[in-house]
Amino acid sequence: MPLIPKSHPRAKSLLIREKLVDGFDNGLVAKEGLLAQGRGEAFDYLLGEKTGKAAKKAIKAAAAQIIQAQNPVISVNGNIAALCPKQIVKLANQTKAKIEVNLFYANENRKKAIVKILKKNGAKEILGTNPKSSTKLVGIDSERRIVDKNGIFAADVVIVPLEDGDRTMALRNARKTVITFDLNPLSRTSQTANITIVDNVTRAIDLLIVECKKLSKSNPKRLEKIISDFNNKNNLSENVVQIKNNLTRRARIA
Repeated sequence: MPLIPKSHPRAKSLLIREKLVDGFDNGLVAKEGLLAQGRGEAFDYLLGEKTGKAAKKAIKAAAAQIIQAQNPVISVNGNIAALCPKQIVKLANQTKAKIEVNLFYANENRKKAIVKILKKNGAKEILGTNPKSSTKLVGIDSERRIVDKNGIFAADVVIVPLEDGDRTMALRNARKTVITFDLNPLSRTSQTANITIVDNVTRAIDLLIVECKKLSKSNPKRLEKIISDFNNKNNLSENVVQIKNNLTRRARIA
């Protein structure tokens, strides 16, 4: 990875890009994943490249939902494995969630590369790699329909960073509570999930880990109230307003 000066105005963004390029070179990321990153980065610009109030509310609701879950599962794809494998393992350990590899552009070599990087960062058990324990989600035709019987298939809450809309709908139809990270508040995934964190996953996942720790000792009634007080549609609207306000401010400056 080339040296990126901390003083560079795009240092964080360039670092993320380089992580994904390294992930591609090391077999973690599909080339299509690089395109998805560019699309997400554009929305991050519109959001002001910071975690807004709406995102913080969604993070708190997500933390309450994960802590309350009986069988939470974190779904991992190539981009997430390249960007924040350490945080995925930390979140799993913090919340006793399972980790499952699930890919749209699936092949065994990519799965092995993802498992390797997750284990390097401390993961013990990783689901989604044993054909004997695989089954299929109804209502989806992509390779992401293949899930682990002991993981996503049995989960009550599924955390799906950088998700695709088809599987989000399939998970909802299977009566799963879906938590996602998505920089585009207008996407099918954002609109379909139970809780959408409209923020860059590299920022938000650390905040989610902290919030899970804060709420870990909370009683069930408090967790229920945090969840019931959260409205995903309203929260998405707040994020759209945040984009609008950022654009209006920029227009005045220009």
